[in-house]
Amino acid sequence: MVALEKQLPYLGVTSIQILTAILVLVVGWIVTKVTVKSFKMALKKTKLPELIIEFLAKFLSALLYVAVILLAVRALGIETGSIVLGLSAVIGLILGFGMQDTLTNLAAGVWIAALRPIDMGEVVEVAGKTGKVNAVGIMSTELLTPDNVLITIPNKLVWGNVITNYTRMPTRRVDVNVGVAYGTDLDKAIKIAMNLMQNHPKVLKDPAPTVVITELADSSINLQLRAWAKTEDYWAVKGDLTKDIYKAYMKEGIEIPFPQMDVHIKEMPK
Repeated sequence: MVALEKQLPYLGVTSIQILTAILVLVVGWIVTKVTVKSFKMALKKTKLPELIIEFLAKFLSALLYVAVILLAVRALGIETGSIVLGLSAVIGLILGFGMQDTLTNLAAGVWIAALRPIDMGEVVEVAGKTGKVNAVGIMSTELLTPDNVLITIPNKLVWGNVITNYTRMPTRRVDVNVGVAYGTDLDKAIKIAMNLMQNHPKVLKDPAPTVVITELADSSINLQLRAWAKTEDYWAVKGDLTKDIYKAYMKEGIEIPFPQMDVHIKEMPK
């Protein structure tokens, strides 16, 4: 016991102080995990959105870890008051040399969690990136792309950019573009497209599907099939209509032309 109370050379602390500090870190880590888990479970019983719950849980976790570190430092016999003052001075210095971005990200994270322009599990496009919202942290937002790539975006770029939310609304309009050759019976082409959409089980009756002529292009008359579907059925309906309109037009002998250019060669007189 006496050996444990002797100061270690060059360190200025005793073995028992080091062991106490390690014990504080281990116990603090466990207590933090349990506290944050209990905090999240309590919040989930309320009507708070999951996004806000995750944000508050991460914020509480960061505060508790700082407290645990300060307790471990104090167990080493170092006065934490001087450390807090030193940290305050360092933080003040850092703030003058670029900490503004950190505070901006923190403030943006609070606004995102409070106003919820995006929410957990939604598919969004922000700052030129598209993916499912995986997490909104204190400093950054995580998007998961369809090919399982995790993208981390600073919160200030999320809050400071246009946000396109693809899944917030319960329904979406599915647009499928198709061109038909000049000389095609347009009434017949439109009727085939309408029948195709009206008979699709996932196309909604209200709003009713429509077909519009969008352009008289160089090589084709362009039509657009517009069908409404539940948001979760969007890609299934788009894929089906794209494939089925091609098959239906081929069956009825309606030509879907490809871009072409006629080149006329004129011989110069010799």
